[in-house]
Amino acid sequence: MKLRALKSAFPHTTPVMTGYIFMGTAFGILLSSKGYGLWWAIFMSITIYAGSMQFVAIEILSSPFNLIAAVILTLTVNARHLFYGLSMLTKFRDMDKLRPYMIFSLTDETYSLLCSTPPPKDIDQKWFYFFIAILNHSYWVIGSAIGAASSSILKFNTKGIDFVMTALFIVIFIEQWESSKNHISSLVGVIVTLLCLILFGSQHFIIFSMLGIFIILTSLRKTMEGSAENDFNHN
Repeated sequence: MKLRALKSAFPHTTPVMTGYIFMGTAFGILLSSKGYGLWWAIFMSITIYAGSMQFVAIEILSSPFNLIAAVILTLTVNARHLFYGLSMLTKFRDMDKLRPYMIFSLTDETYSLLCSTPPPKDIDQKWFYFFIAILNHSYWVIGSAIGAASSSILKFNTKGIDFVMTALFIVIFIEQWESSKNHISSLVGVIVTLLCLILFGSQHFIIFSMLGIFIILTSLRKTMEGSAENDFNHN
């Protein structure tokens, strides 16, 4: 039963595999360039497993440590996962002992697959979802290990590698814009971020922009949910 669920889940995760191995490799190279080797890369990818936050963590590790700033930044960067978790309550209700890991492993890409990929009728839903999550996690760990290991053997010019996260978010933004008729959340994100960048500067705008986006989207929640429901019924 578990093997069948694994075989059924794997094809759906292959697009994530290509992206995660590439992204994980970039993370491993950057982390290694700061003096943290292979085992650090593997440990962080297993225990943190938050792509964008792991890249941010590299700067936190290489800068004078400020606990309050680190906590606030982590909460704001990963605040979207609170909403992911709430929307997954029904799906995770029957996960039993697997539920803690499913909550932990809920990245953007895994969330997207869990929402859009129904399990085959003859496959146990619990194990199907679990293997999607753990396969994606393993891709990130493997990519991080490849990057850190290769960086310790070969010398890389890491200039520009950190732009990989920016490029990924641009692609995600474009895909979401094209797939949705309601662009309120996208426009709020762009406008609030630009205003905070102007007002607070490049060193401090992230926290303020995330807080601003959270407050505005929360206040517009009912409007956005009604619009999404109308689009769904229309389709």
